[in-house]
Amino acid sequence: METNFYDYIVLGSGVAGLRAAIELAGHGRVAVVTKHFLGESSSEYAQGGVAVALSDDDDISLHIEDTIRAGDGLCDLKAVSTLVEEGPKYIKQLISWGANFDMHGSLLEFTREAAHSVKRIINAKGDATGHEIVRTLKEYSGTFKNIEKLEYTYALDFIKDSPKSVAGVIALNEKTSEISLYYAKAVIVATGGAGRLYTRTTNPDVVTGDGLAMAFRADAAMRDMEFFQFHPTGLTIEGAPAFLLSEAMRGEGGVLRNIHMERFCTKYHPDGELAPRDVVSRSIFFEMQTTDSKHVFLDLTHLDKNFVKNRFPKIYSTCLKYGLNICKDPIPVSPAAHYFMGGIFTDDWGRSSLKGLYACGEAACNGIHGANRLASNSLLEGVVYGGRSAIAAVNDNNEREVRQQDISIGEPISISDSQEKLEVIQKCMWLSASVSRNEERLDNAIEFLTQFLEQFEGKTPTDRNTAELENLATVGLLIATAAKDRKGSRGAHYREDYPDRMKDNWHIYFENAQFSSIKRQK
Repeated sequence: METNFYDYIVLGSGVAGLRAAIELAGHGRVAVVTKHFLGESSSEYAQGGVAVALSDDDDISLHIEDTIRAGDGLCDLKAVSTLVEEGPKYIKQLISWGANFDMHGSLLEFTREAAHSVKRIINAKGDATGHEIVRTLKEYSGTFKNIEKLEYTYALDFIKDSPKSVAGVIALNEKTSEISLYYAKAVIVATGGAGRLYTRTTNPDVVTGDGLAMAFRADAAMRDMEFFQFHPTGLTIEGAPAFLLSEAMRGEGGVLRNIHMERFCTKYHPDGELAPRDVVSRSIFFEMQTTDSKHVFLDLTHLDKNFVKNRFPKIYSTCLKYGLNICKDPIPVSPAAHYFMGGIFTDDWGRSSLKGLYACGEAACNGIHGANRLASNSLLEGVVYGGRSAIAAVNDNNEREVRQQDISIGEPISISDSQEKLEVIQKCMWLSASVSRNEERLDNAIEFLTQFLEQFEGKTPTDRNTAELENLATVGLLIATAAKDRKGSRGAHYREDYPDRMKDNWHIYFENAQFSSIKRQK
């Protein structure tokens, strides 16, 4: 196998990964390992904007309060404070690198989204904020000659030089099907979440839980795996993807109606359409059950048509492709898997439980989001914690010497009917571990996924599709196991057999690469 040596490796090329690579660039050779083309990630498709306390009407303490309220009592105050306090500095830095956010005259324009107490969201081209930030980071990272971008390179597993220490990654070149070794002083995981676990998701196809599953197999601690956020408003048209319809559409005055065109959200929460995401998703889910329908409607038809077109140009043009004019037609919507609050357990510098392994962005569980993420905090987290994890990686490992290890590759495995198997996993997770859960369905998912993973024991996937199946099944089993253990409801985790909100503020951890290593800890 070909062997390569770098100072630092970043897995993933969304906002968090690219920001980490830029921070690392002044400290040696950096490899950005990405399984698709550079920048393809959930970040690229993020519409809502960036929540940042920069307006005269806002305050750091207000942003902290809104984040903790949305997180339903399970946020880490230190992590939230770090995010909100450092956010303005990182956003100003992005602007200095060329990011073009929407302006009102000479000042940044701020909008409001659900569960925010004031207007604090900045956007780019209305609803293309993620794309603009990714563009900026791609272009700026391209000015550093020592950042090497390894596109179409799929990380399979970590190289370890001791039971609690990571020294690189084993990766598959998708074009040549050859496996190579990549050594480094530290590895930063920025591979995002696992939205493709579910039948309906707003995430692109590349989001398959790779870094999460790799970390679990390497014995890294995992936390809050039961908390998966379902965005309330994914486009629901036969033949169309579950295209995200931004929270900002409700923040700007859009309302939700059932199939009888009746508003219903205030039946479930006094804040109506502007309640936290988990609440709105369940409201839609229950209303669909009550009316025996497959969707509800997001209605903007009462708003000024020119305002709607200019504020949501990407959404407007996308819906037109499917025969919907959002200025005239109510939009059929229903919940879709969107964001993973759980992940690799880290401190507020991105350090995992393993030496040399760091995580940032959606792949990390640092306590910012608690049981439910506040809208538009994710892009801010990617920028801030991408930078912070890189700073920690350098400070902790600058003098570290990494030596080549004896690496054994397992027996090859390739699953020919991978698409069919994927759809079975997605259906299983959608029925058993999505918006509403119960013990019986979770037990069924655990049994199925446990049996499915048996075929991978001692084997190494020889193609990306097979590797993604193993990773998705691994993360799915972690989600179902944690969801079964939390016998109560909290934030995005709702148990129909235990519907009452749990009052105890404990978290569920997996301590090592055993699904039985689950424990509860405050």
